Amino acid sequence: MLVAAAVCPCPPLLVPEVASGSAHEMDGARAACYDAIGVLAAARPDRLHVLGPAGQPGRGPHPQGARGSFRGFGVDLEVSLGKGDPARRELPLSLAVGAWLLERTGWTAAPVEGLGIGEPLARERCATAGKELAGAADRVAMLVMGDGSGCRTLKAPGYFDDRAAAFDAEAARALGTADVPGVLALDPELAYELHVAGRSSWQTLAGAAEGAGLDGRLLYEDAPYGVGYVVASWS
Repeated sequence: MLVAAAVCPCPPLLVPEVASGSAHEMDGARAACYDAIGVLAAARPDRLHVLGPAGQPGRGPHPQGARGSFRGFGVDLEVSLGKGDPARRELPLSLAVGAWLLERTGWTAAPVEGLGIGEPLARERCATAGKELAGAADRVAMLVMGDGSGCRTLKAPGYFDDRAAAFDAEAARALGTADVPGVLALDPELAYELHVAGRSSWQTLAGAAEGAGLDGRLLYEDAPYGVGYVVASWS
């Protein structure tokens, strides 16, 4: 059963070594992520699932000890998804950021497993996968990585789209209040058009949370680089 969840953004700029001189611009998001992970630890889970968007090579489960890196951004920094033997496959970037957050907060509360999810995955399949994850242990926690729209400004990765702010506002409302039907109602087609990199992970969380009776709290919402970032805590 799902007992707690943390929703965090997954830009590599969350990692100060990657952001370098502009690291301070993500201080608020970073601090909110730390707080959300603290709630996960306080829930005393038996298992932690780290979810995040992934392309075809990075989809599927990643065992505890799987490694990720930020070498693609010119930074000689490696991370590990908890303690364990390194896996053959490298973590997708979203899970590498999640692993970095867990390392930074000293996670030891429960064994960890990662799951890379394809962003085009249908909401029904996301919900089904979430239910399966929630039933994997008596007390399950989730760290859910994902970004909102990439179209909030002219300089955003997906250029400007006047629908982006409304989408992000609704996503933040639903995630910030643990509104399971609201999260499941997010439109996959619109999310794709707005370059959202989190819809599938959020809807997997929603499937896991059905019937769990969790409350939500919005800890952060902003778009510092024209991309919607949300941090929320469910407990």
